[in-house]
Amino acid sequence: MEMPRLGDGTVNLMELGRALLEQIVNEVMRAMAEAAAEDAGTSRNGYRDRRLETTIGTLELRIPKLRAGTFFPQDLLERYSRTDKAMAAAISEMYAGGLSTRKVEAVARALGVDSLSKDQVSRICRALDAAVEDLNGRALGELGGFPYIWLDATYVKCREEGHVASVAVVTAIGCDERGMRYVLGFDVVDTESYDSWLAFLRGLRERGVGGVRLVVSDAHGGLVRAIGEVFQGAAWQRCVVHLIRDCCRAARSREKRARVARLLSPVFRAKDPLVVRAAYHRATELVASFCPAAAEVLEEAEPDALAYLDFPASHWKRLRTNNVQERTNREIKRRSRVVQVFPSRESLMRLVGAVMADVDEGWQQSRYFSEAKMDELWRLEEARAGGASPARPSEAELGAARAEADKILAAAEVAMEREAA
Repeated sequence: MEMPRLGDGTVNLMELGRALLEQIVNEVMRAMAEAAAEDAGTSRNGYRDRRLETTIGTLELRIPKLRAGTFFPQDLLERYSRTDKAMAAAISEMYAGGLSTRKVEAVARALGVDSLSKDQVSRICRALDAAVEDLNGRALGELGGFPYIWLDATYVKCREEGHVASVAVVTAIGCDERGMRYVLGFDVVDTESYDSWLAFLRGLRERGVGGVRLVVSDAHGGLVRAIGEVFQGAAWQRCVVHLIRDCCRAARSREKRARVARLLSPVFRAKDPLVVRAAYHRATELVASFCPAAAEVLEEAEPDALAYLDFPASHWKRLRTNNVQERTNREIKRRSRVVQVFPSRESLMRLVGAVMADVDEGWQQSRYFSEAKMDELWRLEEARAGGASPARPSEAELGAARAEADKILAAAEVAMEREAA
């Protein structure tokens, strides 16, 4: 055969591979058809043409026909399929990676596939549905208990009933008794409400989520109420990042918002629970002096904002915020931003499911909490079950904690004054 060449005269290896593969497949089908015709006591009777899209280009196939009976090379091709499995897998991966169907079509054209339409891409991407259903419907009880759960929602635009609406993508992430993270579930709902969260959380319980000690989320009223009903006995941690944002919203000027954030941020980084509580109270007093509305938010939120202090100190950093959810939401946003407006809820669930499947698979490579850190939780629970209670702090210890809290907040205000100068 004449060697295919590029514009600069060099051999076009991709086209060469495509042409050789096309010849080999056609020759194999011819040999298979001759053997089938001999076995059936008949003869060949022409060909029927068929195109097959592959990762190296479009193959022009000639499938032999028989005078009597039928012949189809099932070892080589799937009936009614115009795309080989490798190409279908590549297209699905590109779609899950955030490329729109039009961009996937352009990439396929660059690979030498010139007849792959956006509708074909969409049909191929529906193969992701089975993987999404497996992830979102797996039995979670087989994984054991989930002492920690993080819940959140993010909003994406989707077309419904002829108009574009903003819908909520709700997700649940759990840490099991071994310290491993898992995607527990996800769904698309009209809006964050008590009813939608209640149905979602009940679904998690029905699939085996149990042994929950702490649930971390923002302070959405419907979500908090649903958590209390479904996971009775579990503590609720109000994400401190969301709390600081709520306090900043209560401040009316940029200067006040900056001061509120500067005062509250170091409070939750303290290593001693006595110092954290003392710093929280002192920060509330300071905020009340220039922004009573923000101080009111802090006073109301104290029990839930400091719920993480009842757990091992080595767990605090990952329990006091919803950062694990925020990072996952950013990944959903990054990939959905390409699409802008999803044509249906099904297509949105498909992409979200693909994102969550990738995330869940990546998490299985390492623990979120080490085995030693999880043992700290079990030892703490055993001590409490045995009747042990934390020692009541002495006046000297409380005084030292208040002094340390004053030092922390004074340093924060000094740093803010330096920045302003």
